[in-house]
Amino acid sequence: MAKAALQLNDSGQEDLLLSVSGDWLLDAERPAPDEVISRLSQASKPKSVAFNSDHLGEWDTGLVKTLIAIVQSAHENGVDVDDAGLPNGAKRLVALAFAVEEREGARRVFRKESFLEEVGKNVMSGLASGRELLTFTGELVLSCGRFLRGKATYLRSDAMQYIQEAGAEAFPIVSLICFLIGMIFAFVGVMQLKLFGAGIYTADLVAVAMVREMSAIMCGIIMAGRTGAAYAAQIGTMKVNEEVDALTTLGMNPTDFLVTPRVFALIVMMPLLTVYGSLMGILGGTVVGLAMLDVTLVQYVEQTLQSVHLNSLFGGLFKSVVYGILVAVAGCQQGMACGNSALAVGQCTTKAVVMGIVLIVVSASILTVIYINLGI
Repeated sequence: MAKAALQLNDSGQEDLLLSVSGDWLLDAERPAPDEVISRLSQASKPKSVAFNSDHLGEWDTGLVKTLIAIVQSAHENGVDVDDAGLPNGAKRLVALAFAVEEREGARRVFRKESFLEEVGKNVMSGLASGRELLTFTGELVLSCGRFLRGKATYLRSDAMQYIQEAGAEAFPIVSLICFLIGMIFAFVGVMQLKLFGAGIYTADLVAVAMVREMSAIMCGIIMAGRTGAAYAAQIGTMKVNEEVDALTTLGMNPTDFLVTPRVFALIVMMPLLTVYGSLMGILGGTVVGLAMLDVTLVQYVEQTLQSVHLNSLFGGLFKSVVYGILVAVAGCQQGMACGNSALAVGQCTTKAVVMGIVLIVVSASILTVIYINLGI
């Protein structure tokens, strides 16, 4: 294979002759047209550019790509092009490339944005998302009012299905996660409290942590990844299939029909899941405590009952209701804001999970501070 070469025969005259020789193939090394383009853009540029391909070997798109770059530069700088010395196939391909003018804005332009531009765009995007969430929350509040007054349009069978999906069908994963979390808390508590001869207080640690904080948080995170994502995907798919527009055309409010029943399903089921998760966590802690401590089951249960008070129980249940509302709002809002493509459905599902978990963590911090100040 002969090496590709591009030679400029430039004696300062009005014409520029370019000699192409060797094999011009895509998978072989080829000279760049930068020198020719630079010569065409100089102040003392030639009036015309011609080609000589007498010693040209094999060629493919690699040659055509270089010729197109040279011809385009010549057109931009007002230099005439004489393609008589090119192979017929190459001439036709180059002519075809310039047969139709490129539409303005069709070419993708990559421009590196400055740090301040990126910060500004992210801030504006965050503000827009906040306005959308606030608007959606307002519509949901009005819809909930109609729901409680019995004036919302929805299917009772759908509402019961949402309750079943958010409740009974979530029991297996809630059981596993909360049971393991209780075992982890008990193991850490035993390892540390035994150093002070206070191993029995592991029961207090597990019971208070699960009832007051961890059960509600873990159930909320599970629901964000399971139910919140499902809500976003379901409503997003309906947006893509124009089913939401169809509801509006039929005179039904999409928020009443799609969002409000899902929100109430999580409001109803989250406290039940939290209580069940607390029991499973305490059970996991009991298994570890009895295995690692020299106590009986009666002693461990008695210590657990003495440590749990109503303020901890109701505090955890209130948090679970808040987390359920946040998960449902995040999932449904992202679903209603979904675009009209399959890619948009995946993106809104991811955003729903991320937003739900972030809202849970932020609200947990705020509620914990409030509980401490109120002495709950």
